[in-house]
Amino acid sequence: MRRLVLSAVLTSALAIAPALAQEKTLRIAMTASDIPTTTGMPNNGFEGMRFLGFPIFEGLILFDLTKSDSLATLKPGLAEKWEQAADDKKTWIFHLRKGVKFHDGTDFNADVVIWNLERIFNKDSPQFEAGAVGIMRSRVPILGTYKKIDDFTVSMTTTTAASYFPWMVPYILNASPASWEKGGKDWGKVALQPVAGTGPFKITAVVPRQSVSLARNDAYWDPARKAKVDKILLLPIPEANTRLAALRSGRVDWIEVPPPDGIPSLKQAGFVMSTGSYPHVWPWFYNMAAKNSPVADVRVRQALNYCIDRGALVTLLNGTAEPSVGWLKPNDPAFGNPVNKYTFDPEKGKKLLAEAGYTAAKPLAFKVMVSTSGSGQMLPLPMNEALQENLKQACNVDVQVDAVEWQVLLNAGRAVPDSPTLNGAMALNVSSPSSDVGMMFRYFAAANSSPTGSNFQQWNDEKFEAALKTLAEATDEATILKYFKEAHERLVDNPPWLFIVHDLNPRAFSKNVKGFVSPQSWFVDLTLVSLE
Repeated sequence: MRRLVLSAVLTSALAIAPALAQEKTLRIAMTASDIPTTTGMPNNGFEGMRFLGFPIFEGLILFDLTKSDSLATLKPGLAEKWEQAADDKKTWIFHLRKGVKFHDGTDFNADVVIWNLERIFNKDSPQFEAGAVGIMRSRVPILGTYKKIDDFTVSMTTTTAASYFPWMVPYILNASPASWEKGGKDWGKVALQPVAGTGPFKITAVVPRQSVSLARNDAYWDPARKAKVDKILLLPIPEANTRLAALRSGRVDWIEVPPPDGIPSLKQAGFVMSTGSYPHVWPWFYNMAAKNSPVADVRVRQALNYCIDRGALVTLLNGTAEPSVGWLKPNDPAFGNPVNKYTFDPEKGKKLLAEAGYTAAKPLAFKVMVSTSGSGQMLPLPMNEALQENLKQACNVDVQVDAVEWQVLLNAGRAVPDSPTLNGAMALNVSSPSSDVGMMFRYFAAANSSPTGSNFQQWNDEKFEAALKTLAEATDEATILKYFKEAHERLVDNPPWLFIVHDLNPRAFSKNVKGFVSPQSWFVDLTLVSLE
């Protein structure tokens, strides 16, 4: 009898083994120093959205991330369609998709959309999530009111007419109210459990500061986007060489931002490198409004843009970046024709500095706050050290580098100009998407000045504001493009930022990773990826 039982167990084990062997887990090393929050509004910048936002939680509108040869566009998500109200340019109507369920089996409908809006925009709601407010409101700063029209129709009204509002809607993610209930109506406890979204992946396990496990959602509402891998393991590994070692040893299959000096050996060893141009810029945000700020003078801001050797930085990065001479790239249709054509021109830079009162006898000196790692930050420490040396040698500018953790730097970006949290910094090194007019509004409109919005520098340019207002009220693409150009020209000629480089989104994979598409977006479509 015992022999028969053992035989049955062995037979059962052999039957199960092939299924286990076929299970595919994609292991990804992020640049974040901690796992992004898992409540449906991840922190850690856009890397948080890339890995623990859009794959699990969705908005009424999604980004189409399936192409690499054109800018990412918008497509229907949890709303099948949307339109501007015929009688009110501030109001948008969203017609919701029917039959969608959260990972926990509960239904998605208009009540759920309103519940999620209330958790961010109504401080008196029971589900108000204080930790997510700054993140969401900075990305959707113009949402005024919202209401349920019927079970599958909602409206959102903005505080000002905004033709670009649909570009903000993808960031309004929807989590299951049942997850909040299950967590005892405590967001801190909710974060430690598998929070349910509607996306192609679902969270299955959270190990604080170590990892997050995702599994394919086999009941996803769009069968054409069913994920190809069974599971994903997300690991925060902030140090570039440690990520490189993890890939080489087989601990992970995919690393974000490999160290540039390791790229040739990776290729030689058979690993796959991916790069691609996309709308993203790596700048310094000027702290223009601080008391006695040296960068309050436009000549200083222009001078620094002439003093930096962008080409040398591209070489340092082994070609994984390209020079930035504006918020947009020069080949972008909306770049325009600004007066200033920034090149490495130390003589022009020093001339402008002298006009502003900074000479060899009285050199310009200031502090820049940078991160040790983080979302889109590339290799911030060696890059900023190179810029520090560059500015000293080229234009006799003394820069002190203050390195902090990534989330600390993000928080600083929402501080007022003379906040003690800035520790006297006159610039912040925070990378930024440059994908659309909505993002331009977010970072540069006077209405979004810190601490309520992402205009950290509190920049206010009348010509920019006029152009932005005209395109916001426009409904035809030609008018929108015309004034998009005018607005961008002001960003170059009256620069609120030091424009440094656009990175090329470098990643490295083991050769068994297939199907990855490098979109012209900060985000990626993980459903396309398979493992061999």
